[in-house]
Amino acid sequence: MIVLGIDPGSVRTGWGVIDARGRRLTTLDWGIIKMQSTTPLAQRLVTIHDGLAAVCQDHKVEVVAVEGIFQGGGMKNVRSVLTLGHARGAALLAVAQLGLEVAEYAPAEVKKSLVGTGRAQKYQMQEMVRSVLGLTELPAEDAADALAVAVCHSFRLQNPGIGRTR
Repeated sequence: MIVLGIDPGSVRTGWGVIDARGRRLTTLDWGIIKMQSTTPLAQRLVTIHDGLAAVCQDHKVEVVAVEGIFQGGGMKNVRSVLTLGHARGAALLAVAQLGLEVAEYAPAEVKKSLVGTGRAQKYQMQEMVRSVLGLTELPAEDAADALAVAVCHSFRLQNPGIGRTR
C-alpha cells in the first residue's frame, strides 16, 4: 500500500511517501513544500493544496496519514494554531478531492509508535525514521516527521487493535 504522510505547516509542509507491504517498508520519496512567510496565507494554502495533490498523483498514493495539531505549550498563540489549522485544511482538501482515505494521528502517538515514548525529541525521530526505513541520509525535520506519520500508519495497518485513528 502506498502511504503518504503529511506534516502540515503554513511555511513548511513536510511529506513522505512509503510503500508498506506487510512488515516491509520502502521509502519512495520525501520532501518539503517551502513557502515564504511573507506570501499571503491564501496563496500559501494553494501551494500546499497543489503540491500535495501532485505528490499523490505522481506516486499513486492509496492512503494518507496526517499529523494532528500539537495541543500542548508548543503553539505560541491562538493565531499560530489557526494558521496551522488552515494549512491542515488545505492538505486535507487536496487528498479528499482525490478520494483518498485519511487517518489522523496526534504527534505524541506518532512519536510513541516509532520511539516508544510520546515525548521523543526531534533528533530521535529523525534517527528512528532513518533506521526503520533504512535510509542512508537523515531527512530534514519536516520530511522526517511526515515519514514518521506514514510509518505510524503502516504500523496501525499491521496491528489495527493498537492505537487509534480518527
